[in-house]
Amino acid sequence: MTRPDTPAGPVPAPVAVADRMAAAARVWLDGLDPDQRAVAHWPAPGTDPESDAERLRWYYTPTDHGGVPVGAQRPAQQSRAMQLVAAGTSTAGYVTVATIMGLENVLDHVEDFAVDWGRERGRDPGLYHLRVFGEPGPAGVWGWRFGGHHVSLNVLVVDGAVRSTTPCFLGADPATSPLLGGGLLRPLGRVEDLARELVRSLSPEAAARAVLLDRAPSDIVGGNRARISDGDEMVLLPDIWRGHFTERRLRDRVTAMSRTAEEASGLGADDHRLLALTTEPKGLPATALDAGQREILSSLLAAYRGRVPDGLAPPLDEDAVHFAWAGPTEPGAPHYYRLQAPRLLLEWDDTARGADHAHSVWRDPETDFGLDALTAHRAAHHG
Repeated sequence: MTRPDTPAGPVPAPVAVADRMAAAARVWLDGLDPDQRAVAHWPAPGTDPESDAERLRWYYTPTDHGGVPVGAQRPAQQSRAMQLVAAGTSTAGYVTVATIMGLENVLDHVEDFAVDWGRERGRDPGLYHLRVFGEPGPAGVWGWRFGGHHVSLNVLVVDGAVRSTTPCFLGADPATSPLLGGGLLRPLGRVEDLARELVRSLSPEAAARAVLLDRAPSDIVGGNRARISDGDEMVLLPDIWRGHFTERRLRDRVTAMSRTAEEASGLGADDHRLLALTTEPKGLPATALDAGQREILSSLLAAYRGRVPDGLAPPLDEDAVHFAWAGPTEPGAPHYYRLQAPRLLLEWDDTARGADHAHSVWRDPETDFGLDALTAHRAAHHG
């Protein structure tokens, strides 16, 4: 595949993927009704303060993520929406996203179809929202966001090339579900197992550096912040929603869930400070690992960075990666881990519902939402 305005030869992955995403986005937008399009299509990044603020809002709770929900679209529109998601993810990434969406039906069953979030259905596989910012194409700046319970994809394209695919959040509740014949459905199983294999392979001396605390926080520490800062501590559950509930029963329920989770974690103020995000990575550096452990680390990193098509993840010096763990290391116990390096922050927790409710996020603290690329574009074209 080549472009007429570029030298002959293979098109770089960020450009080829951007072309596919732009084509899918245009088809989806063109097939929407006027009312749908007003919700789905917002101004380009960097052109409207309200739209810019909205683009930086992201969630992983079952709240309004902003955009047109899949369930509010006709079947053909749904297919086109998912084609855009598929264009921006690897095959494994897309399968995982689709599985997580379908898992809402399983969660509904686990909760006896009785959970009430103030809407007609509490656990709803149709409540995954898509929104496009700007005009999809080879020039200028545009982006898109897809999100719902346990999924948040955020993409920015500048001058026809993908410049950012983070924050990228995937979760699973239940983390493990039974299948016929004794099989298990674990959408994020390898993301959990590889990290546990790594921490359990460490010598006592190395483990003492990697394991920050013998208890785990009740969630990822970065939460749904737009930007990560030095000293950030865990965001409590009531703040990871679009606004706060106006109905007292729902507000009280979320507050009680948060209080119960915090009490179950056993963490105090000093513990939260110990686990706070810092510019200088905590934990064990990759340079302290042996060859076999380095292979496990490489596979674990690929399980996050492989969510998107090949060639989109930024370069990474694995020697700079630090690995940190909190909580017991045996299977089935609440636990948390973090991988951190320049331009990399990966977080995982599996603590809720008896350690059967997993969260995982891939972030690039320097370039989340493509803010660096957007600044450079403004300087080049509007300076």
